[in-house]
Amino acid sequence: MYLGIDKKSNRELKKGNKKVSEYGLQMREKQKAKFIYGVLEKPFRNYFAKAKKMEGTVGTNLMVLLERRLDNVIFRLGFARTRREARQIVGHRHVVVNGKRVQIPSFLVRMGDVVEIKEKVRGSQRYKDIAESTGGRIVPNWLESDLENWKGVVKELPTRDVIDVPVNEMLIVELYSK
Repeated sequence: MYLGIDKKSNRELKKGNKKVSEYGLQMREKQKAKFIYGVLEKPFRNYFAKAKKMEGTVGTNLMVLLERRLDNVIFRLGFARTRREARQIVGHRHVVVNGKRVQIPSFLVRMGDVVEIKEKVRGSQRYKDIAESTGGRIVPNWLESDLENWKGVVKELPTRDVIDVPVNEMLIVELYSK
């Protein structure tokens, strides 16, 4: 007798009881990190290769590199409601780093960099809405934000303990080390 469950959904039900493999866990962590930071596979792999060449722990280096991206810094400073919006703001040439216009979301900021929104666009309704919704956001210790003047300074490079992203980077390292 047919109970309204087709073969495909029946397979999916059985899959739900299965234990996720080690590879599955590693893959899920990588996908989570890629989704959070809005990075595609190839650039993510390049960040991993760069993190491998740096001194220190590979997983920590990877997270620090992702955190230093300009679109993420704009988000962390409270100049955008989401990382996607921050990416769009950078792409629309609204961001100035150390007095020079930067339109590359993957630009890596360094210690001492001054990041600001161009004066020309600060008064627009978009930025008024952003200021209203992100005014109470807590800015990480490694950044200094002046939302009134739409300016921010990278005081120091982030460390893993100040990055509050729920990703187990060691699983990502294990995945790429195979």
